[in-house]
Amino acid sequence: MTDATREQNSIKALPLEGVRILAIEQMQAVPYATQLLAHLGAEVVKVERPDQGESGRSSLPSIPDVDGRPTGATFLRNNLGKKSVGIDLKDPKGVELVKQLVPHFDVVAENFKPGTMERLGLGYDELEKIHPPLIYLAVSGFGSLLDTPYGHWPAYAVLPEAMGGFYSFRPEPGRKPNIQVAGALGDISSALFAAIGVLAALQGRDRRGHGQKVDVAMLDCIIAMMDMVPFNHSLGIENSITAWPGILSSFEAKDGLFVMQVGREHQFERMAHAIGKPEWLSDPRFATREGWRDHMESVIRPALEEWARDKTKLEASELLAGAGIVAGPSYDAEDLLEDAHVKAHDMILRIPRPDGEGEVHVVGNPVKLSHSEARPVERWPALGAHTGEVLRGRLGLDDSELERLRADGVIT
Repeated sequence: MTDATREQNSIKALPLEGVRILAIEQMQAVPYATQLLAHLGAEVVKVERPDQGESGRSSLPSIPDVDGRPTGATFLRNNLGKKSVGIDLKDPKGVELVKQLVPHFDVVAENFKPGTMERLGLGYDELEKIHPPLIYLAVSGFGSLLDTPYGHWPAYAVLPEAMGGFYSFRPEPGRKPNIQVAGALGDISSALFAAIGVLAALQGRDRRGHGQKVDVAMLDCIIAMMDMVPFNHSLGIENSITAWPGILSSFEAKDGLFVMQVGREHQFERMAHAIGKPEWLSDPRFATREGWRDHMESVIRPALEEWARDKTKLEASELLAGAGIVAGPSYDAEDLLEDAHVKAHDMILRIPRPDGEGEVHVVGNPVKLSHSEARPVERWPALGAHTGEVLRGRLGLDDSELERLRADGVIT
């Protein structure tokens, strides 16, 4: 291989190639974070219970995996490209195996209730002694580094979403909030902040030579995502629907809904011309943004939906967007599968089901890189599929040692 070829291969390499992550993770918040890091080149090894795996495997709905085990939806969509090692952490010999593995990894990632890993002997203070360069990621409902009155509470995504103000934003009179309207926003937002924290800590370690704990509280992440809730309150705004003057809603086309936002005078002018209503520009009812809002239901919506009646939601959006107006179709799953942008950006990954009954559709990597070639997408791992490979390769265990550990129920 020539020097030029080596340089070209180095340029094409994914930025996290060579980074190793030992993930003692469950459900979604950390699994999504480590899956994103795997998309960017990291090697991710999951430590799972030998008998049933991490809790995401038992979620519903489920499909049978290659080993015949039912595997749940939460696991299927958060574990592409990872390796699975089955180790019993309730057995001291299993804990010792993990401690032996830690120096071979850059990152340990976990999302158990605070105190759980410490009781197992696998908390940051213990592992830092073994491997000072270690980056230790911990994600929990309320964090573990700083004081909180809620540290003993269990937390799924809905809890930080509620406490972070997500369900109080834009209240509608007479209607209770739609709980988890955005899916597991609390999990995904926490995963993104967790990935940022890990990348920052890796950069800091490379510069200063020592690792650290990255602590992410899901509540903090939702507060950051919903920053307008405390901000608006500080300005005396209690209802974001009535306080914001302008047009922000969904509208009917012949095949479904499209959304549109008009918040500036030049946008209203463009919208009026686009839908054939130039007379609105001299109508005193529409002289102010408050007027647009106040006459939305009585005048603007009927006219806009009459204009869109013979158009698809994509056609209506294209015409409005072409006129410089913020508009777009409201998609469902079938729309996403057929959309040209989604296809071009590989944002829906089609993974063949192990039982031959079609495909599993998992979201792709939103991060695109100019000089790195994406890896071919690998499916989720079967439970314990890489136990022997990892323990042989990292710890040098031979077949007889592995067999003894299997016989004792320490690994699978």
